[in-house]
Amino acid sequence: MDGENRDRGAAGDVYGPGMGITRAELVRLVDHTLLRTDASHADVLALVEEARDLGTYAVCLSPSMLPVPDLPPELKLVTVCGFPSGKHTIAVKVAEAAESVRLGADEVDMVIDLGLLKAGRQRDLVREIRAVRAEVPLLKVIIESAALSDEEIVLACEGAVEAGADFVKTSTGFHAAGGATVHAVTLMSLTVGEACGVKASGGIRTYEQADALVAAGATRLGMSATADIVAAAPE
Repeated sequence: MDGENRDRGAAGDVYGPGMGITRAELVRLVDHTLLRTDASHADVLALVEEARDLGTYAVCLSPSMLPVPDLPPELKLVTVCGFPSGKHTIAVKVAEAAESVRLGADEVDMVIDLGLLKAGRQRDLVREIRAVRAEVPLLKVIIESAALSDEEIVLACEGAVEAGADFVKTSTGFHAAGGATVHAVTLMSLTVGEACGVKASGGIRTYEQADALVAAGATRLGMSATADIVAAAPE
């Protein structure tokens, strides 16, 4: 670690000085996340209380944790679909997304079938995303950027835009290839332009990482270490 307080991310990025985003600005970009497989309803209630105290934009939970009783009205409720592998049929993803919305979800983060992308089946990828988009108020498309080449990242983002997605998202945080990187977020942001937001998620553990990802173009951050990261942010 050098004198500029840089932090090396899980995928090898060096996170240098970013925008200097303030604490108040940062929390409004955060989906405070709990997607552990062993999470209990007590854990969910604790997360919601922490999110309310911190002032985050949303909480992000597994579908089985919905509905959330007494969710503060200022907090959006985000859930996931086809998580974490993306290897579900379209019908299953559509049904899962629709059920989550019925149970109170405001936003759904859907994992694409990477096999479609890798096989060059772009039309099938768009069809999958479009089918889920029709069921939800707001859709984020998880592309697992760390597992993709730059060309594949561009194709995934272009497919998400064509299908009407609201955001593209880097990662589930469960893939062995890694999570969010500055390089991937930059490329995703350049590809989607004003057509989509970009959510960086997976392996964000420090304020320096979060700040650099926002500087690279992230308009939403998925984080579980939110309290520590926010505490390190400048006022």
